Amino acid sequence: MTTRLYEHAIFLEHQTPEGHPERADRLRSLNIALQHPNFEKLDRKEAPQANEDAVLLAHPEEHLRAVIRDIPEEDGIRQIEADTYVGPKSLQAALTGIGGAMAAVDDVITGKADNAFVAARPPGHHAEKDKVMGFCLFNNAAIAARHAQRRHGIERVAIVDWDVHHGNGTQDIFWDDPSVLFCSTHQMPLYPGTGAKDETGTKNNVVNAPLSPDTGSEHFREAFKARVLPALENFRPDFIVISAGFDAHHRDPLAQINLVGNDFDWATGRVMEIAGKYAGNRVVSLLEGGYDLEGLAESAGMHIMRLMRG
Repeated sequence: MTTRLYEHAIFLEHQTPEGHPERADRLRSLNIALQHPNFEKLDRKEAPQANEDAVLLAHPEEHLRAVIRDIPEEDGIRQIEADTYVGPKSLQAALTGIGGAMAAVDDVITGKADNAFVAARPPGHHAEKDKVMGFCLFNNAAIAARHAQRRHGIERVAIVDWDVHHGNGTQDIFWDDPSVLFCSTHQMPLYPGTGAKDETGTKNNVVNAPLSPDTGSEHFREAFKARVLPALENFRPDFIVISAGFDAHHRDPLAQINLVGNDFDWATGRVMEIAGKYAGNRVVSLLEGGYDLEGLAESAGMHIMRLMRG
């Protein structure tokens, strides 16, 4: 198996205030973990920067223009939403995250890689059609799914989101679209307050599996087996995108779900089994949350290792 990792130094230059959980050290901690000999065969590439037009795959032009207007021209950090901040390099970082996601889709569909992981920030799954939210400017997973469909003719894309926070943005973008299945496990109640089981989309293409606070591996795996995997089997996706957040780890400060690294390894394996049955093994994974540095490094490392093992 060839697993390609897309990364770029620009991701470290997206600035947030001192003490903000979504910080550059997240990627630094992952990079330290990837120095281990187990990752010698990981095919590491520099992510390309997407054109601004790529944003329009999932967002209206006014949303793009609003984000561009919010970027400060000189040094300094600007708060543009309750939890969301931008600095002078934030647009470039966000576009490079999109570029990495689109390149990963291209590589996996054309056979240049078996699967791919994009280690980018800012994350994306809270960005709604026309709204920045929850550290996110643009929805990388939604753009990746749309790119697979528009550029490569992929018919059915499944997005599996196991970030501990519900991917409200992805749900919003695909609410009326039966060609995209969105499946999410997440803590509830928790930010952003969406993700109840009865939120199913107008085409029954949204599957939410909320988890109660202070639960752990058993409940997570039960929800995955009871709700996510049957939905994937029924949908028979041609391509799978993972919104890979690692903030359901027991060390994470922003939530109360007590997963361990093995849980992410297990979930990755289950998604890859579905991809093997229906999607020609085609999986692209995009980093979302994960705010304890040790927990993120452990969990993302095990996730990438499982992608590499096939």
